[in-house]
Amino acid sequence: STANRIAKFLERKKYPIKNIHVPKTIDNDLWGSDLTFGFHSAVDVATNAIDCIHTTAASHGRVFIVEIMGRDAGWLTAASCLARNDYSPAPHLIYLPEVDFDEDQFIEDIKNVLKTSRCVIVAVSEGIHDKDGNYISATSAVADKFGHAQLSGTGKALESLVKDRMDIKVRSIELNVLQRCAAHISSRTDINESFALGQAAVKYAAEGMTAVMSTIKRVSNDPYQWIIEPENVSLIANQAKTIPLEWITPEKNDVTPEMEAYLRPLIIGEVSLQYKDGL
Repeated sequence: STANRIAKFLERKKYPIKNIHVPKTIDNDLWGSDLTFGFHSAVDVATNAIDCIHTTAASHGRVFIVEIMGRDAGWLTAASCLARNDYSPAPHLIYLPEVDFDEDQFIEDIKNVLKTSRCVIVAVSEGIHDKDGNYISATSAVADKFGHAQLSGTGKALESLVKDRMDIKVRSIELNVLQRCAAHISSRTDINESFALGQAAVKYAAEGMTAVMSTIKRVSNDPYQWIIEPENVSLIANQAKTIPLEWITPEKNDVTPEMEAYLRPLIIGEVSLQYKDGL
């Protein structure tokens, strides 16, 4: 929306400046592009955190609720499914803002997992809401500078709910801005795509284009292939890309294999790290 406003300003003032947008947001919720760069590396934070939590959760027999960023689109939370591996089925449950959240069913879901597991690890988007559209988190009437309701403590709200309803130890963890600080575990795919999108943006400007965004269009999952195309920013502004409902299970507590197939290629490859004094 910022790029669109700038484009209109430049046109109105007749300034000969080319205005090209690149799709950067860890939320992966920009319409018009298969993905946004930064998302892949933020996914690595959530998956690594859940993998680390699993050992403690299993040994102590606890419920862990991991709150992951995502107000209206649950891409980051959905991607926590990539943490599952040969020794850990976590997260056992995934809740996204694309569908309504039911507190009673949530408790039943946890009880069902505990029938076959010593622990439960839940991945939950900060923006989950009930059937009336009310956020589950403790909300504030004060809006932020974008006009969005302030969300505070979805994980804590669910932690309190489990404590009130069940006789089991429960902890909540909020990843929050840690997901924005993932350069130390960047996805090589993310790095490569960010460079390609930036190079395309410069090419578009040199060709005389303006008011467009460089976007990735996926060709296939396996092998992972994509192309870059320009898209008018006026079509993208204020349009949120949410998870397709068919990629969410009918029980509303997990994602489908199609979701994993979309996600898996994005975290492939690592970057070389340099350490100093062990850091």
